Amino acid sequence: MQLSKRKKPRDSIISQHMQEWPEIYSPCFWTSTSVLIQLVFITSIVAQFLFKRIRWCRQRLKTATPESNKHSNQEQKNADIKLGLSYQASKVCCLLILATHVLRIFFLQLQGRISGCKYPPFVLGEGIQVLSWIILSLAVFSLRKTKSAKHPLIIRAWLVLSFLQSIISLIFDLRFTLSDHGYMGFAELMDLFTLVICTYLFAISVRGKTGITLINSSITEPLLSPSAGQQTETKRTSLYGKASVLDLVTFSWMTPLFVIGYKKPLDKNDVPDIDERDYADLLSDSFKRILADVEHRHGLSTLSIYRAMFLFIRRKAILNAVFAILCACASYVGPSLINDLVKFLGGERKNGLQKGYLLAVAFLSAKVVETIAERQWIFGAQRLGMRLGAALISHIYQKGLRLSCGARQKHSSGEIINYMSVDIQRITEVMWYTNYIWMLPIQLSLAVYVLHLNLGAGAWAGLAATLAIMTCNIPLTRLQKRLQSEIMAAKDNRMKATTEVLRSMKILKLQAWDTEYLQKLEALRREEHNWLWKSVRLSALTTFIFWGSPAFISSITFGTCILMGIPLTAGTVLSALATFRMLQDPIFTLPDLLSVFAQGKVSADRVAQYLQEEELKCDAITEVPRNDTDYDVEIDHGAFSWEPETTSPTITDVNLKVKRGKKVAICGVVGSGKSSLLSCILGEMPKLAGTVRVSGSRAYVPQTAWILSGNIRDNILFGNPYDREKYQKVIQACALTKDIELFANGDLTEIGERGINMSGGQKQRIQIARSVYEDADIYLFDDPFSAVDAHTGGQLFEDCLMGMLKDKTILYVTHQVEFLPAADLILVMQDGKIVQKGTFDDLLQQNIGFEDIVGTHSQATESVINAESSSRILSTEKKGGIGKTIYWAYLTAVHGGALAPIIVAAQSFFQIFQVAGNYWMAWACPPTSATTPRVGLGLIFFVYIVLSIGSALCVFGRSMLVSLVGLLTAEKFFKNMLHCILRAPMAFFDSTPTGRILNRVSNDQSVLDLKMADSLGWCAFSVIQILGTIGVMSQVAWPVFVIFIPVTAICYVFQRYYIPTARELARLQQIQRAPILHHSAESLTGAASIRAYGRKDRFSKANISLVNNHLRPWFHNVSAVEWLCFRLNMLSNFVFAFSLTLLVSLPEGFINPSIAGLAVTYALNLNGQLSSVTWNICNTENKMISVERIMQYSRIPSEAPLIVDDHCPPNRWPKDGTINIRNLEVRYAEHLPSVLRNISCTIPGRKKVGIVGRTGSGKSTLIQALFRIVEPRQGTIEIDNVDLSKIGLHDLRGRLSIIPQDPTMFEGTVRGNLDPLNEYSDQHVWELSKMGKTGVSDRQLFCLGRVLLKRSNVLVLDEATASVDSSTDAIIQKTLREEFGDCTVLTVAHRIHTVIDSDLILVFSEGRIIEYDTPSRLLEDKNSEFSRLIKEYSRRSKGF
Repeated sequence: MQLSKRKKPRDSIISQHMQEWPEIYSPCFWTSTSVLIQLVFITSIVAQFLFKRIRWCRQRLKTATPESNKHSNQEQKNADIKLGLSYQASKVCCLLILATHVLRIFFLQLQGRISGCKYPPFVLGEGIQVLSWIILSLAVFSLRKTKSAKHPLIIRAWLVLSFLQSIISLIFDLRFTLSDHGYMGFAELMDLFTLVICTYLFAISVRGKTGITLINSSITEPLLSPSAGQQTETKRTSLYGKASVLDLVTFSWMTPLFVIGYKKPLDKNDVPDIDERDYADLLSDSFKRILADVEHRHGLSTLSIYRAMFLFIRRKAILNAVFAILCACASYVGPSLINDLVKFLGGERKNGLQKGYLLAVAFLSAKVVETIAERQWIFGAQRLGMRLGAALISHIYQKGLRLSCGARQKHSSGEIINYMSVDIQRITEVMWYTNYIWMLPIQLSLAVYVLHLNLGAGAWAGLAATLAIMTCNIPLTRLQKRLQSEIMAAKDNRMKATTEVLRSMKILKLQAWDTEYLQKLEALRREEHNWLWKSVRLSALTTFIFWGSPAFISSITFGTCILMGIPLTAGTVLSALATFRMLQDPIFTLPDLLSVFAQGKVSADRVAQYLQEEELKCDAITEVPRNDTDYDVEIDHGAFSWEPETTSPTITDVNLKVKRGKKVAICGVVGSGKSSLLSCILGEMPKLAGTVRVSGSRAYVPQTAWILSGNIRDNILFGNPYDREKYQKVIQACALTKDIELFANGDLTEIGERGINMSGGQKQRIQIARSVYEDADIYLFDDPFSAVDAHTGGQLFEDCLMGMLKDKTILYVTHQVEFLPAADLILVMQDGKIVQKGTFDDLLQQNIGFEDIVGTHSQATESVINAESSSRILSTEKKGGIGKTIYWAYLTAVHGGALAPIIVAAQSFFQIFQVAGNYWMAWACPPTSATTPRVGLGLIFFVYIVLSIGSALCVFGRSMLVSLVGLLTAEKFFKNMLHCILRAPMAFFDSTPTGRILNRVSNDQSVLDLKMADSLGWCAFSVIQILGTIGVMSQVAWPVFVIFIPVTAICYVFQRYYIPTARELARLQQIQRAPILHHSAESLTGAASIRAYGRKDRFSKANISLVNNHLRPWFHNVSAVEWLCFRLNMLSNFVFAFSLTLLVSLPEGFINPSIAGLAVTYALNLNGQLSSVTWNICNTENKMISVERIMQYSRIPSEAPLIVDDHCPPNRWPKDGTINIRNLEVRYAEHLPSVLRNISCTIPGRKKVGIVGRTGSGKSTLIQALFRIVEPRQGTIEIDNVDLSKIGLHDLRGRLSIIPQDPTMFEGTVRGNLDPLNEYSDQHVWELSKMGKTGVSDRQLFCLGRVLLKRSNVLVLDEATASVDSSTDAIIQKTLREEFGDCTVLTVAHRIHTVIDSDLILVFSEGRIIEYDTPSRLLEDKNSEFSRLIKEYSRRSKGF
């Protein structure tokens, strides 16, 4: 009664409105309007046809046709056409609608009126309709003849109007049926059929394409072949780009890819292209333009970057929001109709079964609309995130190439890689959750409306309870945001340290420091783990609150209704329960929404802060046209500093003019500012005062070789076209011919991180060859000859600098004085100033300080010349399914998997309690307000509360256990992986890109930390949920259980069809992500070289190409999920329709209407649950790839044991340092040739042995074999009769000392760098801590300090003084003679004077010992290799 009273005012308002405008609600009015519109359409078509015929006649009267038109017409005529499915469907649809209108006229004899309209208007209207559709059908058929790819505008307009007209007709049909007839007749069915066809034609009109495709080989073939040196890709078609509207709605455009993926594992070349509108270059350019415009208007700030992001996504975001709102509205149609359904089943059947079937149609239509809208908005949101992510990644990369030195120090490579991987991922997740901002209020409003219809004022209690729970999120979200900031900071620290360790792995192993740094990484992980534990506990608490919220809200609402005396019937209770279940989505989403926004805000702030960092100033140097000046480099009163705020500049009072074609040498002691002066000319160092003018292109060779992953040729060409003749000249001039011949694949041999272990000299010569091939105007060499031997260095100087580059302007830093006399101008640097300049002879005569540098060198040269005189007298990814062992290993990682059954049991009891509570309310409440309840209201409410509390406790236990087990499992996997990586042999690091390792310890580990446990848990939870739903539905109507059998089989088929493709797409997505991070890390390391060569655009394009390669599998992986979900949702809609039809068709009284209503309440969520089961299984398999990848790195073959208890060397070992080498053979990999061949020799104890030979002859390999960095293939090495292969690695490496070729410093204190293990007292360290910290040479002095602390009886110098000036070299040599006079010293050297006073000389060539004797005896033989090296050195040093 109350409900009918509430409806009366609304009905009277509608009736009054209809009385005021009666003609608008008359079907005859709309029929007449339709006739008028059709007449306009027919007139327009006829006029257009006549106009074309007149124009054709005029053209025929012309004597000649323009040649261009002839050619165009001929092309159009010759082109073949392909008739698509949409075109064929359009023809069929037009004919079907024409047939329906003809049938309507034919059956007019059977009825006196149609849809409430009398005979004359109807006949006129239908006659005009027939004529219109005849004309339209002819027009559609003629499209094939005209080969039109698009529909004319007039046809598209007519199709839209027809769609609107069919909707209006159906509305009047339903009104006419409900008010008069009570059943649907022929005309109503015809209108419904017409609406379905018109809907498709409406979609065709919106798309605009006819479905006709022109095919012409001359057009489709590429006109130009890609030029040499460019990165090319196979041109792929975009399935998404050419999909029809129907394909887009149903995601059928993905089917061809599934067909391929089902037949064989997908390869990266099988994945189609993305839509051209989603290309990373277009997105990057668009974002750059928007950001520039925002920056121009509002300045650059965090807020302006947010504004630019919003402007970038706003258009597609609005369309996406429309779908999301439509989905939210459609989802509440079901709960609002449940009360009506229960009443119908309870006996209200005035119109027979018609009302029941109409209710079923309404239920089903709402679910179909909800399914389509939901799939579209979710897909659109993820695509939107993909677009923003691609734009930001490319922008972050480009920013990295432009960062100033000060900004670069604030952001390490590890942090920037984190921005690209973790932060961008979190920002893109925000796009998906953004739609909930407007969906939540709509869902809440609709929920309150439905509750108010059923429960009256009790709805406000439900709203208050809902808002109270949502309010709880505010402090929880604030805490979660703070925890996320702490997690990201801890993760940054760990990634920074991990990057440093991976970069310095060789020195860690040589010094036996790997265990110490492993403990440091574990300590950083413990800090991260503590924050993660707090975060997951908080997440478990929020999960408990919001899983229990439906029961809490329903308890509050029903309790309020009982207190207020509002009657609770089965229908109202079930409608309320269905609404509460729908409310669970916004309530359950809200904590995720706030958490994701908290994480996204932190990440977006970090990225925005990074994008605001200072860039290199464009005005640091002035580019001068070459025709305007004779000077290539000019610096007037220059003052420069790495820190612009400082009062003491790094370089000051610089006045320099370098004429074109001149050679300028820069020398000075360590830390005097030589490298910094080159940085000034490159524009790398901030300018404080003065001007720098540069005329011409530049090539730069840094002191430390920068080699890209790839082959030798690519590194030398550096993006330039391949000129064979020029290339061969460069190879010969850079002394690379012999090296390339030794490589198995010649100049196509892979180098860098992926390739074989090349020597420092080989890498340096490749870098020099790159600069020579560049053919620049100005060359800047930062002491590149220090890494090569004396002979090779002399050859490079003569053939390159004085040969191929004789006409170029060259500024070269050198510590080797023998290269100074050839310079036209010499600059002597001291304390950041040019203290002397002039020719070599001029500087010697000035007698100010230059002679100190030369004098030190002369002493060394003299020792060589004296020795010469006395001698005259005397170096994949897996495919296929995830094995069960991976799942089992994950499940049993903690306590043998004992907690997993407890978690499943807790979720099962939660489901049982929840179903029992709802079943109790449906059974106990009376069907109508007039019926007497079975039990008292107090008992009803008490039992419901008890069951709700039980379900809440179960879900709380489950949440806490999942969080605990998930994090403990992640921690165990991380430790296993970290231990395996740090214990891996050096060959693993030589052949594995750093980016690939970082990807596992960053992205994959994040999946295990935060997602894997929940994902795996949801597999079980969703199965338990759907079993509960099936149980409830089957109890009411057992045929529902029968139909679930084929439905389950179909789901299984879909899953088996989906998983192979989705799994490979997910794996390819991970594989294609690593090159982006690796390329970015490489580019950041060599940013100065990239800028110097002017290759920023090329590297940015390479980055964009890598991003596109990653987007292809990512986009199709997302689309594959939607393909599956759409089909599963439609399948569940079919089950729902079957269930409703069955319930409606059953005789009255056959079933309890309350329990039937409960079944429908659960069935409303069936589509979500059915897709959830399959989607969770597939999603878990995709996530499990991260577990597989981490396990793969947890099974890396380890090095030999660190300590062997049975073979520990004596405490004072090595005592004498006698080294015996017998039949030693070493190779870096089994498939590679041996680097050392049959090496046998004995090095007496306490002797100094010099090891010399050409670059790549095997000198450094011998040292690696000594330290067991590379294990011998055969043979032995003994020190003091202890076989090195039988003792532990730490016993070996910890007892030997080495100053390596590449000096390495670690972030931290001076003391930490000298003594990382804290083995020595502060007094010992203090004596060595007064060294500077600027150049490479200073870092080498730190290495000297380490060996002085260690005091081993065997010392190895692996080209230790190659990068220091002669003065510093003399200091180091003097220190070594004094401190290690009674030790065995092995010196691998390029500078002959450093080994000339050795007791013995080992000469290597092509991996063999060709000479081994005292220096004097080797020099007696004038044909010996050592004699030739001495002569070469003496010749270059002549005059000192």
